[in-house]
Amino acid sequence: MIRSATPADIPALAALERELFGPDAWSEELIRQEVEGPGRKFVVTDDLSGYGVTMSAGDIVDLLRIGVRPEARRSGVASALLDELLVGTDDASRMLLEVSVTNASALGFYVARQFSVIDVRPHYYRDGSEALVMCRWLPGAARTQSATAHD
Repeated sequence: MIRSATPADIPALAALERELFGPDAWSEELIRQEVEGPGRKFVVTDDLSGYGVTMSAGDIVDLLRIGVRPEARRSGVASALLDELLVGTDDASRMLLEVSVTNASALGFYVARQFSVIDVRPHYYRDGSEALVMCRWLPGAARTQSATAHD
């Protein structure tokens, strides 16, 4: 059901981006950079009804995007995408993301999946809304703390 995105998916992903994010949508070129870029993990559903993107740097994984077609929402697609994005993050200490304070459904989704608010970015989005910076601690955090305690 979920697989890695390929360059052949880019036109359909760009169309879905425009549908979901309007003026804040990523361009085809930016999507290509995310599909092909180092440290990126870009996953899609087989039917391209949803996708998710992370970028890893050191022990931090940034959740850059989860997008799901409106008609596929509340069917477990976003959860499945997040679960797939979490695979292979065992060495990371945390996953971070930004979400608009106006996006109640996304906030509820992330809180239900063990993310908590750690910061606020005022006037972050084009509409002037704030972004909440959220964090989910990952298995690597325990190893990092344990190693630091023994140094």
